[in-house]
Amino acid sequence: MEIILGLIRWVVIVVLLGVVLYRIFRIIRPFETGLVERLGKFHREAKSGLNIVIPGLERIIIVDMREQVIDVPPQEVITKDNVTITVDAIIYYEPTDPKKLVYNVGDFIQAATKLAQTNLRNVVGDLELDAALTSRETINTQLKLILDEATDKWGTRVVRVEIQRIDPPQDVQDAMNKVMKAERDRRAVVTEAEGEKRAAILTAEGRKESQVLDAVGEAEALKEVADAQKYEKIAIAEGEAEAIEKVFAAIHKGDPTNDLIAIKYLESLEKVADGNATKVFLPADLSATLGSIGAISELFKEDKADTSKELQKDLNESSNDSDESTEE
Repeated sequence: MEIILGLIRWVVIVVLLGVVLYRIFRIIRPFETGLVERLGKFHREAKSGLNIVIPGLERIIIVDMREQVIDVPPQEVITKDNVTITVDAIIYYEPTDPKKLVYNVGDFIQAATKLAQTNLRNVVGDLELDAALTSRETINTQLKLILDEATDKWGTRVVRVEIQRIDPPQDVQDAMNKVMKAERDRRAVVTEAEGEKRAAILTAEGRKESQVLDAVGEAEALKEVADAQKYEKIAIAEGEAEAIEKVFAAIHKGDPTNDLIAIKYLESLEKVADGNATKVFLPADLSATLGSIGAISELFKEDKADTSKELQKDLNESSNDSDESTEE
């Protein structure tokens, strides 16, 4: 029995010693700050690490210095155009002065929540529904400035404020959905029309380019045909010129008379007259040429007369011979 009582005494002593040691030696983590009070008054700040506190005379309050979050509950707010919407927000803050945070406000979380709700009603109440739905960044900025200034005396700094949702009434939401659907349908029609317009433009441009290419091809083909005809005519002209030069050389080499030249000239005119031309251009010295032709004509007439006389003479002689034969 005495052994059991002895064990109990030792256990009690160890527990009491542990409690005393825990009250004396306090370990503060790096992101915490301790406020040490002695006999009910603020005495000092305890930094991170091992700190000694006198039990019965001092007590320590641990303050978390990390950035923290306050979730503002949803509340109904009336906009400037008398539409009731439901709004909630989130506040991110961090302690800057643990002494003010502990001694200047009894419940910082509740105080910050009520302050955020009040100012949220004021800020959103100055906006119409459309502006409230599209101006989240403006609302966040205004709330941050107001809350940061108001909570500065509480030893905190508001890092940012985020509006989580802005929900209009169901009937307004249905009307907005119809408007958005109509807008999406309109944009779809416009997009489809723009696509068709673009396709028509591309088709027209393709047709235009095709016609241009066809015209260019035809022009090049005509040019090649014209060049071929030109080269053909040049070759023919050069051949005729060469033939004329050879004929001219042969004529001068044979030393022709004017009568022969005139006869050849007439033959050439005959060939010209047999052609399909409706106009015949004669040389400027036509009178001289015609004179030569007239002289040649007279020569032919004289030869013809002499020939006729000789034929008449032969006929007469033949007739006389016949008469003599008859008389005998």
